[in-house]
Amino acid sequence: MSTAAGTQTAARRLAAWAAGLRFEDIPVAARERARQCIIDTTGAALFGARLPWSRIVAGHARDCGGTGASRVIGSGLRVAPPAAALANGVAAHAFELDGLRKPSAGVHPGAILLPSALATAEHRGADGKALLTAFVAGAEVMFRIGLAAKQTTESLGFHAPGTNGPFGSAIVAGRLLGLNTEQLTRALGIAGSMGGGLLAFAKAGNGAMVKRLHMGRASEAGVVAALLARDGYEGPDSVLEGKYGYLEAYARDGDAAQFTKDLGSHYDIVHACLKRYACHITAHTPVQSLQELRAEHGFSGDDVAGLTIHARHKILSHHDIREPQDVAGAQYSVPFCAAIALHYDVNDPLAFSEAALNDARVRSLAKQLKVVEMNEDEKGGAWATRVEIELKDGRRFERFAEEFKGTPASPLSAEELQTKFMRMAGAHPRAAALHAQLAALETVADCRTLAIDAPG
Repeated sequence: MSTAAGTQTAARRLAAWAAGLRFEDIPVAARERARQCIIDTTGAALFGARLPWSRIVAGHARDCGGTGASRVIGSGLRVAPPAAALANGVAAHAFELDGLRKPSAGVHPGAILLPSALATAEHRGADGKALLTAFVAGAEVMFRIGLAAKQTTESLGFHAPGTNGPFGSAIVAGRLLGLNTEQLTRALGIAGSMGGGLLAFAKAGNGAMVKRLHMGRASEAGVVAALLARDGYEGPDSVLEGKYGYLEAYARDGDAAQFTKDLGSHYDIVHACLKRYACHITAHTPVQSLQELRAEHGFSGDDVAGLTIHARHKILSHHDIREPQDVAGAQYSVPFCAAIALHYDVNDPLAFSEAALNDARVRSLAKQLKVVEMNEDEKGGAWATRVEIELKDGRRFERFAEEFKGTPASPLSAEELQTKFMRMAGAHPRAAALHAQLAALETVADCRTLAIDAPG
């Protein structure tokens, strides 16, 4: 019971559920979606580990991470768990390839939870079944915390995964460390003071690389919180709904009932969404629509006379960036991603790269196209868009989209997931063997045998 109020706080209820979760309790559909998230995120991290911003953070882990059994993905480095979680979280989010939830709850389950899970599982020598169970426990807690904020965190200028992510990571790491209910409650209390991440990069016109850091820091924070809680460090159990807690600090008009709603009876991980393209999720429906229209009608970006994107308000307020100065800014910009979709093969992650950023055709179209707010009575959720395109020969096309390949309503098949994994991780010398291990994760006896590092 809470010593302060004499009532059962949300953190304590979440901790008690997470501490008691067994692999056998998890429905088959939830296990499968968690496994898909793990496979997809591992591929994204192997791709992302090659990028310069990931290498900077891997170098930091090497220099400051001490010694340990936790590996930095795609390298030969072995460091302490928090340092591995930081580096791998940055790699997983390094190129906008990691998934989230649909409808959005401001969470990135893969890039936050998997690095925490891998780092702690290797530290403990845990098996794949324990890792999968911990991943689900962390997702259920983190998704509910994200939902409680009611999408208001980012309107205040915080990057939502940076504020809710430490809680999920703390549950994952705590489960794998064998923490009990009291210790997990403390870990959540500590994690609440370790969140952060500002959206300043979205308006500054520079420095968008910092967005990659937010996932790594959230994953690292949860591991640190769990390790401290194991050793007796304390944090407030009213951290979620209490005075100056998560809802009061990071949300407006939040809904505390969401923290534990349907806990144990509904597994929210089934709402996890895997990305199809290497860009922000708000760009996926217009990018898909433009890709499909190009294929159906045989035109290119050079044939386009005009383009209008009808979208929800958040795209206009946060993602209408016309002249990004770096790749991360381009991936965060809906107009820029739409322009890329008219000139490049967006199935290739490298379509969203320096070449497109510096392409005069893309830059010109991104500045000229229109983005307008959809009418409130138009169907579709936050990611729904309608594109209207006019060609120089007078033809006009229009397409509405709310789903894309990878959402719960339109999931990737096992074959499509493997194809995407190999496209992302194909440069890794043991990619095929690693995919086979992850596809049968619950049979892996020791996570230190997963082929995530480069051969020595």
